[in-house]
Amino acid sequence: MENVIDQYNKDLEGADPLRVIEYFNRLFPGGCIFSTSLGAEDQLLAHFLSKTSKAIRIFTLDTGRLFEETCELIHITEQKYNLKIEVFFPDAGSVEKMVNTKGINLFYESVENRKQCCNVRKIASLTRALKGMKVWITGLRREQSEARSGIGMVGWDESQSIIKLNPLFEWTHDQVWAAIRADKIPYNSLHDKGFPSIGCLPCTRAVMPGEDFRAGRWWWESASKKECGLHDNAK
Repeated sequence: MENVIDQYNKDLEGADPLRVIEYFNRLFPGGCIFSTSLGAEDQLLAHFLSKTSKAIRIFTLDTGRLFEETCELIHITEQKYNLKIEVFFPDAGSVEKMVNTKGINLFYESVENRKQCCNVRKIASLTRALKGMKVWITGLRREQSEARSGIGMVGWDESQSIIKLNPLFEWTHDQVWAAIRADKIPYNSLHDKGFPSIGCLPCTRAVMPGEDFRAGRWWWESASKKECGLHDNAK
């Protein structure tokens, strides 16, 4: 698979995101799926997807702890682009057991607890969403964090056994926002309040001037690698 991934990256070197998406949509008809967290990059990709075949599925993970602004953006995006965003929820029984055992805000107590919460509320749902698919489209960018600095256009996600496509991997923050403003793409209003990276409400805060892009995510933990498990092996 490594040789295949290398060839994809070679063939698509310098290609714009829309061309890359269309390339894989033709190569794997009905096998491409896009995961959106409704962040700036994902809204830009939704805009690109609206220009391609609607055969590419789009989904988001509702953990039960999202910001109201994030939930509202699902409706706004569907209406603007006439597309459907599938919503995957965590297993109610698993959430119930976790909360009743360790408390509603268990994630503040330890990294182990936080990862357990992410696994129950996100990873299990992600696995269901990706089942049977060939290509997972994401909004990852190299500039977002140290953990993501090594990603390429095309990678392989070992945990989900799926091709991982990062059409915006080389884009900068300024490029993303220039495109959003130029094309009047709807975005989460929390971005205007100092939230560059938006996840669950209790695990996300605004960042201060000069702080890292992901400083507002799980801010009580070490800043060395802030991932929820969706992109632990980002590449």
